Order: sequence, then C-alpha cells, then structure tokens
Amino acid sequence: MTDLLKTISPSWTGASAILFDLDGVLTPTATVHERAWQELFEGYLASQPGVTGYQESDYFDHIDGKPRFDGVRDFLASRGIVLPEGPTDDDPANLTVQGLGNRKNRIFNDIVSSGVEPFEGSVLFIEAAQALGLKIAVVSSSRNAPAVLEAAGLSRHFRVVVDGVVAAAEGLPGKPSPATYDYAAQLLDLPSEECVVVEDAVSGVQAGHSGQFHSVIGVDRGAGRQTLLDAGATLVVNDLKELL
Repeated sequence: MTDLLKTISPSWTGASAILFDLDGVLTPTATVHERAWQELFEGYLASQPGVTGYQESDYFDHIDGKPRFDGVRDFLASRGIVLPEGPTDDDPANLTVQGLGNRKNRIFNDIVSSGVEPFEGSVLFIEAAQALGLKIAVVSSSRNAPAVLEAAGLSRHFRVVVDGVVAAAEGLPGKPSPATYDYAAQLLDLPSEECVVVEDAVSGVQAGHSGQFHSVIGVDRGAGRQTLLDAGATLVVNDLKELL
C-alpha cells in the first residue's frame, strides 16, 4: 500500500474518492457489450439493402461508453437511418430505438449469464484504494451495472452505484456529460474536485475532462492511448495494476 501511496501522491494530492466506470475498467464486459452490439446491428443491417454493414470501428466511433439508447440513435444516424422512438419497454422484436436497445440488452444478458471475471489488477487497485481511506463509486451508462457487479463479486465494495437506471430516474444526461459523475460525488458527500475519474471510453474520459474533477485516469482497453489523452485523460495506463 505504501508503494501505491508513493505512486499517486504527486498527481492525486487532495483526492478523496475514485469514481470508476464499470465495463472495461473493472470487468471485461466491455468486450461483451461490443459483441452484443455487433450481433444486434449485423442482424438489423442485413435487412437494410444498400447500407454499409457493421464495422469493428463503429463501436468506438458511435457507441462505446454511451447510454444504450443513445448508442442506438448515434449508430443509426451514422448510416442515415431514423427509426421511431418507441416506448421504454418496447418489445425487442420491434424496429424502434427502444426495441433495438432492448434487443441488445437481451443479447448482453444471455452472454453474461454464465458469470463475469473481474480484471485482477482492478480488484487489487480497489482494495488498495480502500486501504488508503479513499471512497469509491461506480458510474456506468449500463442499466445492468448492479447485476454485473454481483456476477463479478464486486458488489460488496460499492455502496454508491450510478447506472443507467439511476440516470434516467434523476433525469441526468449520459456521458460525455459529467452529470452522472457529479451525482456520484454528491452521493459520496464530496465535491467533484476531490474525485478522480477512471474511464476506458472516449465519451467517459470526455465526461471527466469537461467536469470539475481532480483528474482523469484513462485505461486503454482498445480505444488507444493517444485517443484517450486527446479526449482529456490526465494519464493513461493499460491496466490499473500499473499504479500498484
């Protein structure tokens, strides 16, 4: 723990809490989300002749880190497609923004139902941060955050979880707005200026950078180190164990 304290002191002096994104930071579920989005849109675009098919870059360009239905809208907009919104609980079989979003959620849940293994370095980092007396919270665009945390065995660490359900209930805009991170800081009874944001998605790093947060740590799980730095990350690591 002393090594961690020595590592973080120069750049984290005055920090009281760490606000973690979930998918891609604490658990490898970002890749599961990516697979689910690919399956969703490959199936949908197959019925849309003359439209460019789904590409690997689409996930990072239009979807990664955003609330689910924003991801649907932004991806469709990239193909010049506009669909009816539909009700929030729309049937996954319906060709609406909400229907496609709910279809993606069903695909995601089917994949993670067998369990989730968290990143070892992230678990060690969580434990080290708590040992130093730092408060921690999860801030995720996903509406599945509590279920993923439970499946990964991480629920016991986090009394504050701001996910897509909380954001919708509180009327908070999703990332790249800093609103959900600010709300997590409020729930921890801390000013945003004392909270470090940890993110792997460009939109999440942008959220941290645009808010009044202490600093933003980017975790490069595929977005690219320079891309995260350009988005506003204070520093970028490949895994949180590098900070131990």
